[in-house]
Amino acid sequence: MSNLEDFLTSKEEEEIVEAIRIAECDTSGEIRVHIERNCNIDVYERALDVFHILKMDNTKQQNGVLIYVAVDNKSFVIFGDHGINNIVGTDFWNSTRDKIASQFKVGNFKQGIIDGVTEAGKALSKHFPWEHGDHDELDNTISKA
Repeated sequence: MSNLEDFLTSKEEEEIVEAIRIAECDTSGEIRVHIERNCNIDVYERALDVFHILKMDNTKQQNGVLIYVAVDNKSFVIFGDHGINNIVGTDFWNSTRDKIASQFKVGNFKQGIIDGVTEAGKALSKHFPWEHGDHDELDNTISKA
């Protein structure tokens, strides 16, 4: 699959954005999805770069979560900022990664991303519940490069 536009349909992208909106309703945390056609460096390093480019490291409670997908590389990373990462631990990230991967393996890319967003939202709402006055710090749209 070499065309980024073939990875998700417009309707699927809308469903993912809606899943992000719903996941963020009960938390001060922020979830973003970034999709690229190809990654020429280590995907984890690229996910870190994208995390900073999207200003996800500027959230008040350091509770941003990024799902980064490199389509042609058939790779993805789920990355959480210090605030959430220090609380949930490795098991959470591994189980969430596995849920995404199981959907990706059978070509259900939209559902894999939604599953990751949903899991991140559950953890964020548990550890960073929404409080009066909280506002959405980051855009919910899918970013692409």
